[in-house]
Amino acid sequence: MNTQAVAANAARAPIAPSQASSSSVSPATLDDAGKLLLRVAIGVLVLLHGIFKISAGVGFVSAMLVKAGLPGGLAYLVYVGEIVAPLLMIAGFWTRAAAGVVVINMLAAFGLVHMADLFALTKQGGWALELQGLYLFGALAVVLLGAGRFSLGGLRGRWN
Repeated sequence: MNTQAVAANAARAPIAPSQASSSSVSPATLDDAGKLLLRVAIGVLVLLHGIFKISAGVGFVSAMLVKAGLPGGLAYLVYVGEIVAPLLMIAGFWTRAAAGVVVINMLAAFGLVHMADLFALTKQGGWALELQGLYLFGALAVVLLGAGRFSLGGLRGRWN
């Protein structure tokens, strides 16, 4: 047999399964990357609302609380739900608890501000509260999934 032909066929041979698996990304790594992407995306989007409230104040929230018969001072908890908790989510420290705070914050927002639109659709057929729903259900997913390996708390943290 011609050695050049053997060498040409070897160059075109498919990669052996053992060679392919050593260079591919593991499913666990992809899961952890997905958890990182989800918690950072939800954390940043909620944090932007908190940053706005630092400059504008919580008077709007306080007025709604008073109108609902609750103490207006509770409005300052918005800073916990929209600044502290998202920062913890982004960092991946006490992630499940922080995401739980965001869930509670969003449920309060639904109850105080968005009840009239709970079953409303937009002109395009989408849910009128799809952005708020994304925050709520994204944070709930983080509560269920945890932070993953790419976090300050690591895999073993009680609240991660």
